[in-house]
Amino acid sequence: MRNKYNKIALAALPLAVMLSSGSALADAYSDAAQKWVNDEFSESTLTPQQQLEEMAWFTQAAERFRGMEINVASETLTTHQYESEVLAKAFEEITGIKVNHDLIQEGDVVEKLQTQMQSNRNIYDAYVNDSDLIGTHFRYGKVVPITDMMEGDGKELTSPTLDLEDFIGLDFTTGPDGKLYQLPDQQFANLYWFRYDWFQRDDLQAQFRDIYGYDLGVPVNWSAYEDIAEFFTVHVGEIDGEKVYGHMDYGKKDPSLGWRFTDAWFSMAGAGDKGLPNGLPVDEWGIRVEDCRPVGSSVSRGGAANGPAAVYATTKYVDWMRQYAPPEAQGMTFSESGPVPAQGNIAQQIFWYTAFTADMTQEGLPVVNEDGTPKWRMAPSPRGPYWEEGMKLGYQDVGAWTFFDSTPDDRRLAAWLYAQFTTSKTVSLKKTLVGLTPIRESDINSPEMKEAAPFLGGLVEFYAGPARVQWSPTGTNVPDYPKLAQLWWQYIAQAASGEATPEEALDGLAEAQDRVMMRLERANVQDTCGPKLNDERDEEYWLNQPGAPKAKLANEKPQGVTVSYDELIRSWE
Repeated sequence: MRNKYNKIALAALPLAVMLSSGSALADAYSDAAQKWVNDEFSESTLTPQQQLEEMAWFTQAAERFRGMEINVASETLTTHQYESEVLAKAFEEITGIKVNHDLIQEGDVVEKLQTQMQSNRNIYDAYVNDSDLIGTHFRYGKVVPITDMMEGDGKELTSPTLDLEDFIGLDFTTGPDGKLYQLPDQQFANLYWFRYDWFQRDDLQAQFRDIYGYDLGVPVNWSAYEDIAEFFTVHVGEIDGEKVYGHMDYGKKDPSLGWRFTDAWFSMAGAGDKGLPNGLPVDEWGIRVEDCRPVGSSVSRGGAANGPAAVYATTKYVDWMRQYAPPEAQGMTFSESGPVPAQGNIAQQIFWYTAFTADMTQEGLPVVNEDGTPKWRMAPSPRGPYWEEGMKLGYQDVGAWTFFDSTPDDRRLAAWLYAQFTTSKTVSLKKTLVGLTPIRESDINSPEMKEAAPFLGGLVEFYAGPARVQWSPTGTNVPDYPKLAQLWWQYIAQAASGEATPEEALDGLAEAQDRVMMRLERANVQDTCGPKLNDERDEEYWLNQPGAPKAKLANEKPQGVTVSYDELIRSWE
């Protein structure tokens, strides 16, 4: 991917060239840039002079839009709160363009986006929406690709210091046609989280070794995760007089339950095919594509959404929550369960979003030492028995700037300037330190991030290390993310509540996904690579083919394997 984009060196453009020094207005914008660089953006991978030159370019490029008021929307993450409250104000003072940066719930972002796609009515001039919709955007033809904008009407409005080569998430926002559809704005992964201080205790290490015959450490496979979950819940039981649990999750019937699974739960188990950033021909949603067209998600059509590996993964989800998580977890949503590990009685969590890092490092928490360092660490998630080398191993959320062809050109191009501003090297390091959702290689490798690393529990080491490429968002196999994603929580809830067995729930999910794709096929509403479903045939035919869907293993619990966290970190250096 990186070779596809030519690196553009930082332009050493004197301020006098960028702005007419005799103009009082120009002086005001220049003074504003100086103030923001000095006071707010003092932490940057650029020198102060380079920052001022970059800001001067924005001032000049914005001249034709000066006085305009534009509207953009994103979900309510700490990173986007910083953009809404700080960067929008800085952008207005430096460019003269006012930005109303609305923070709304993730589901509302998708709803507004869908409405704009379907009605061709401009609701927002730009969105930060998950790159999970890359397959949707690529197929419907409603999005103006970043590539087209940079080569077309936005060419003169594309910053010479944008430096696409520095972005770490371009693979995730690029379509099968090679075009960049969205510009990454923030990203975070779901990783394994554990109480490093407990795992280091000699008494607990000895007790674990006596029971299970191997060392207590970061679990490499699901067998070890399960053993550790049982160990802390059943055999340890209490630490310092407090009841402890070896697992944490959530199971309430709620849209967030769908994210729990579409965010790569099946890929962690190994249900899909090899391939990065997503499995091909079968991805982690169990959807098979042939010649870029989705052909089915049921095993009977060559998919894997209800295959043995998916059934295994869902069974483990249900069993672990019932046996090893706090009883109240069954009735919790994503947002309700998120703060629980910080309360101090959870030993590990297989599926923990690094977006919670800032909240997990607050002074005074039971999981934070007096010096501010965490008692916990994050590490790569363990893999299930169906996983094979060369597969993705987890999920990475990438919120990315997205522009629709229904937006008037001048408003879209003004928003393009704001999108570049929020990701520019002048501001990106500070934004990363605030929200801990890195998008640039240069920020990750900066002295400031290295200095912060001991307080972030492994976040910097993960992003600077080689493992991160195995974590990726939903890929291009999914033809309509909004329509398909809403099915998952309804069917998974049946398994979580006991209303249906995991196998029954997944049979319903796979069939429902196929029905949606069949309707898309009949309506012929997707310009490119729309679904064309395979005819159904005996499942054994597909289970006997190489790759996914994979036949049931004779032994789904091989020997548990762990690794020392400290050795793992050293191996990345």
